Amino acid sequence: MAATAPARPDGPLTHRQIVTILIGLMMGMFLAALDQTIVATSIRTIADDLKGLDQQAWATTAYLITSTIVTPLYGKLSDIYGRKRFFSTAITIFIIGSVLCTFSESMLQLAFYRAVQGLGAGGLFSLALAIIGDIVPPRERAKYQGYFLAVFGTSSVLGPVIGGFFAGQSTLLGIDGWRWVFLVNVPIGFAALLVVSRTLHLHHTRLDHRIDWWGAATLTLGLVPLLLVAEQGREWGWGSGRSLACFVIGGIGVVAFLLVERAMKEEALLPLTLFQNRTVGVASGASVLIGMAMFGGLASLPLYLQIVKGASPTEAGLQLLPLTLGIMTGSIVSGQIISRTGRYRLFPIVGSALLAVSLFVFHFVGAETPLWQTMVVMVFFGLGLGFNFQPLTLAVQNAVSPKLIGVATSSATFTRQIGGTLGTAVFLSILFSTVPDKITSSLAKAQGSTEFQTALKDPAVLANPANADFAKGLQSAAQGGDPGPIGNVLKDSSIIEKLDPRLARPLLEGFSEAMDTVFLVGGAVMVIGFLVMLFLPHVELRGGSAYSERGAAEKADEEAAAAPPAVSH
Repeated sequence: MAATAPARPDGPLTHRQIVTILIGLMMGMFLAALDQTIVATSIRTIADDLKGLDQQAWATTAYLITSTIVTPLYGKLSDIYGRKRFFSTAITIFIIGSVLCTFSESMLQLAFYRAVQGLGAGGLFSLALAIIGDIVPPRERAKYQGYFLAVFGTSSVLGPVIGGFFAGQSTLLGIDGWRWVFLVNVPIGFAALLVVSRTLHLHHTRLDHRIDWWGAATLTLGLVPLLLVAEQGREWGWGSGRSLACFVIGGIGVVAFLLVERAMKEEALLPLTLFQNRTVGVASGASVLIGMAMFGGLASLPLYLQIVKGASPTEAGLQLLPLTLGIMTGSIVSGQIISRTGRYRLFPIVGSALLAVSLFVFHFVGAETPLWQTMVVMVFFGLGLGFNFQPLTLAVQNAVSPKLIGVATSSATFTRQIGGTLGTAVFLSILFSTVPDKITSSLAKAQGSTEFQTALKDPAVLANPANADFAKGLQSAAQGGDPGPIGNVLKDSSIIEKLDPRLARPLLEGFSEAMDTVFLVGGAVMVIGFLVMLFLPHVELRGGSAYSERGAAEKADEEAAAAPPAVSH
């Protein structure tokens, strides 16, 4: 006998019912959050081992491209068919992508397999947030925020430690240590699937809608070439044939996407009418800019700590804990105050200002800046992110019909990921395109330093093969040959650690100055984000959950259909 679908409640779910469902959601979110922290702190080791530090953006960008493209698709399909099956599908795809990543033999292979991982990741966060929007009333969401903060807090602490441990092992059970960074997702993913299948029981009434496959296809056609040129334009040349082809194809794709979405109306992957809602429109525009600044900062900070400050992956992850502390504090404070007052508008505005100021201050952080000062700025950067994460999603979910929670939530996640993908591609492109000039300039200054010249001529120093190769490379560059020290360090930054500190100093200064440029651009982007956020309106928060409101509406429709027709006289 077939199992009976759970009955749709007329009122809100009980605390016990909500917590039972949250357990399944937290397992899926933990999987995605842990992967982000593990990879972020070990990507330098992975890139060095695969001889492609300057190609590391590919691995991050490919992941973000696919997760960005499928995010609205997950939202739309889950609105039609129900959340559980697609949440489980997202976890399964993520596991498959993780297994594939362990077989990578080059950065380009890793990027391809990370793209597969992204196909699953696009559903983990957006669907979990959509289900929260379904079952928890906006005013009550802060009561359950601690559960999710526990997930992010735990992953932020465990991720760097686990990632650093694996990245620091040459081999483990006969497998390269860094490959376990991805392999560890497999048991966690299977556990998440088991928990979700046993806890996530929500009644869903199928909605009879068309699926906007053309929207998904044109969105892909528009995004992929534009993000590709954002990453590779510095090498191809912004006016080269390949770059121009990407601009043209991407532009055609974006225009085609807008035309398809207009034709599909309410059936669209991202209904354009949704963005006519002022809250959704402003929040989406601000999310793109916040995503750019956030991912630009998060991509650069671990590199600063590991390359410039010489931290191991584990140490760099632990040194980022002030950032996590700021995010958690900002989320808790904003959530509790919103729950008590019902007012959310102030937090994204203050958060955007904190992000802009923090990025400008990061611009002044150099190779000699004490670590504690950098950590203080990290706290404020985290506070800015914490003030924006929950309130912006809450504002968008609250501003739309309960039937559009999935699409609205995925649109909020989508716009932030669009910004993150652009930010990662553009900012890392800025970093690696300016690093050679910055290092060249630092080396030129060092040539006049007695300390540097002494190290270059010291037989004891040159007895080290790394120092000897560096000196030969400098001599070759001076004679018009290939600038070996710069090219080598962009492929494998671990060379810096093998050099005499006097010889390594110009390289560290060059990297630090290039990162200063990235933070300056990020700060300018966030100033625009702050100005956009000022237009965010305040909408009174609903007292009921979308799930119970849909249940009440469906019950009313059933009663109306069952009622005898009125007799006319």
